[in-house]
Amino acid sequence: MATTNKEAALRPSHVTSIGQSRLTRIFIWAAVIAAVIWVLYPFIWAVITSFKTQREALEPTIIPFLQFQPSLENWSAELGLGARETTLALGNSIAIAVGATIVATVLGTLTGYALARFRFGIGNRNIVSWVLSQRFLPPVATLIPFFLVLQRLQMIDTVPGLIVVNATFTLPFAILIMRDFFADFPEEIEEAALVDGANPLQIFVRVALPLATPAITAAAIICFAFAWNEYLFASVMAPKDAKPYTFLVASTSTVRGVHFGYLATRMLIAITLPVVLSLFVQRYIVRGLSLGAVKG
Repeated sequence: MATTNKEAALRPSHVTSIGQSRLTRIFIWAAVIAAVIWVLYPFIWAVITSFKTQREALEPTIIPFLQFQPSLENWSAELGLGARETTLALGNSIAIAVGATIVATVLGTLTGYALARFRFGIGNRNIVSWVLSQRFLPPVATLIPFFLVLQRLQMIDTVPGLIVVNATFTLPFAILIMRDFFADFPEEIEEAALVDGANPLQIFVRVALPLATPAITAAAIICFAFAWNEYLFASVMAPKDAKPYTFLVASTSTVRGVHFGYLATRMLIAITLPVVLSLFVQRYIVRGLSLGAVKG
């Protein structure tokens, strides 16, 4: 009888804890759903608006076929046979981003390895601090000096000129990522290759580089993303022949207002290549960025 009374006394608190647990779970899921909608809303808006005409894009309609009739007018204008401007801008963006990524990744890998394995008279920490300062410096502060240098070299409105500029500002990412990787890379592996008769160059090419593939991939993707999204220098140094696709996205604003249909379509085209590329190399990015984060 005493046991029964004790169970009855404990039952309400147990039921209350279950109710609180369910209520907490509901609040968590509601917060997660709200956050997902908040993050995905620009993408959802762009997809819906890309299938609207200019007049329909100004109306708050979101359900196709019920509230508005979808149209391929914007997509055909951007990707049709006569879309020479789009083709040229996409080609320039790909050439600039790939070129800047190759330059920054190659130089960043060599510099990162040197900072991790050798000691310099001015101090490795001073060099790393100087590399970091290139990211802390506002890019607009170097706009005029870069313009004057490219003008003297006759590289204004050229793809090679923008490759040099973008590689300069993406290089610190590659250097820091590769330096951290090689700093945590076991030196015993290189010493074993040295005992077997390999010289420093062979150790770097045949031992260090193959094992650094995840870090190199992560550095390359980050450099590519920054070079692909760059607009400031392109708007000043490449207004015509070498203008990238980011310049084309910004040009949807005219004296008559913003053409939201073209803007949404160009936004989706601009994010397609980086997103697809990141999906293919996602495991390398995660692995490369997490190297050295946990030490056993």
